[in-house]
Amino acid sequence: MLGNWIKTSILMAAIMALFAGIGSYFGGRSGMMSALVIGGAMNVFAYWFSDTMVLKMYKAREVDGASAPQFHSIVRELAARAGLPMPRVYVIDEAQPNAFATGRDPEHAAVAATTGILRTLSSREIRGVMAHELSHVRHRDILISTISATMAGAISSLANFIMFFGGRDSEGRPANPALGLGIAVLAPIAAMLIQMAISRAREFEADRGGAEMSGDPDALADALLKIEAFASRIPMPVAEEHPATAQMMIMNPLSGRNFGNLFRTHPLTEERVRRLRELGRR
Repeated sequence: MLGNWIKTSILMAAIMALFAGIGSYFGGRSGMMSALVIGGAMNVFAYWFSDTMVLKMYKAREVDGASAPQFHSIVRELAARAGLPMPRVYVIDEAQPNAFATGRDPEHAAVAATTGILRTLSSREIRGVMAHELSHVRHRDILISTISATMAGAISSLANFIMFFGGRDSEGRPANPALGLGIAVLAPIAAMLIQMAISRAREFEADRGGAEMSGDPDALADALLKIEAFASRIPMPVAEEHPATAQMMIMNPLSGRNFGNLFRTHPLTEERVRRLRELGRR
């Protein structure tokens, strides 16, 4: 657990440093300070409004104990077991089995599941998935992932500015154009790699935390295997239109996911299942 948090902290510091460094190249010391101020403002906006935005994006509908009794009861039982406030509960009308958590803190959290996952999984497996999502809530992973995604997007925007307008040194003189081109090309890739690494680290930690919360690691392992089998065959159009939201899901919802490990938003399912089975044996 501590190792994952140290890794996440280092990666978060790295993406902030990358953002400040690009700002410094674009406009010297004042550019670095401006970049940090802009980055801070973007993070504040993301902190307060990202949950509302993503739920509207997926046309999620809130449910309660009357409209979705079994699902709502599972979330309520797990939240009480974990000592968390009861989150808002949503259902998304999508055939692909998937789920996510959102919200700036445990007091303002929401969990959402697709109709596909509610039809595909057993109640025991749904409980394992919701424990995973509530572990994200407990560890404030939604805030971490939102900040990393916001910073990665801001770095890409700054890189585009550098591509067209070049950079300035601390005295306002034009910077080396070859260096600027290299930064414009490599910085967004570096930011994306850091963002993906943060996402993978938090998924492993949520698997572990969810397994402890539910007391049933094998249920989550079984659920992950089922979700991957179906998600690879069933598209999710909203996720395809907004790929930045893919890291929020318990399983990458995007089609064409056969890319290198460094560019994965989620760890390999085989490795996640292996770790969960090991927890189950303990």
